[in-house]
Amino acid sequence: MTVFTLAHLSDPHLPLPPKTGLRHLASKRAFGYLNWRRNRHLIHRRDTLDALIADLQARQPDHIAVTGDLMNIALANEFAPARQWLESVGPADRVSLVPGNHDAYVRSTAHRFAETFPDYISGDDGQPGFPYLRRREGIALIGVSSAVPTAPLRATGRLGPAQRAALETLLQSLSGERAFKVLMIHHPLQSRSRHKRLTDSAELIALLRRHPVDLVLHGHDHVHATIRIETPSGAIPVVGVPSASAMNDSHRPSAAYNLFAISQGNDGWRCEHRIRGFQDSDEIVELRPPEWL
Repeated sequence: MTVFTLAHLSDPHLPLPPKTGLRHLASKRAFGYLNWRRNRHLIHRRDTLDALIADLQARQPDHIAVTGDLMNIALANEFAPARQWLESVGPADRVSLVPGNHDAYVRSTAHRFAETFPDYISGDDGQPGFPYLRRREGIALIGVSSAVPTAPLRATGRLGPAQRAALETLLQSLSGERAFKVLMIHHPLQSRSRHKRLTDSAELIALLRRHPVDLVLHGHDHVHATIRIETPSGAIPVVGVPSASAMNDSHRPSAAYNLFAISQGNDGWRCEHRIRGFQDSDEIVELRPPEWL
């Protein structure tokens, strides 16, 4: 039985470039910058992120899913370092990316994400955009974008009617295949926070009940999370992960990543979920016993 190992990380929030100051900022970016200077730079640490990536790469996964928020306030000079970091994680054929709200922080640079990472957000047809589809050894990796610029103090996301319609068409085309379908999105499908939610989550959940996938991966909330969306053909596990750079955060878990061992047997697909990360020390460990999803 062949096992495909998929790693999942999110929300690295790479450090702001040196010499960033208020003269570079306006409107929403000023709030984000002050938040970074006040406390986020103490929580989101590059040394923590580098250690986590080294541990992940030592597991030699077949593929890596990155569910957004590479940046903080999407300054023009944040994009090149983010590209350099992502290339250090892995080449575009082994890393699939979707953007987060911090990657589309303001309208003036929202277009830069697609320009910077076209090969990481392209399907097998070579065309960048959302939704995209990548097939890897029986695994169908589907990327969608919930990243939209928002007003200050809001971090909501949205797919919108056009992207949802395209996703429905894509999932319909996969319905006859024996593929393990993984949907990657930044925002969770359910949220208690009105100002951080996916605003068209009800429409997306209804779509997934019509055309189920086997696994949904997200970030955004910086916590461990597993819920299940009930469908006529069974429950879909929806799995979140803490920030890949977080340490000493009194409100949320320290940095971690997910590992999924996906295999196909005579009775269908099986998926084992493991979590590795920091817990009460500088050492990366298995955070809980493996779980079958």
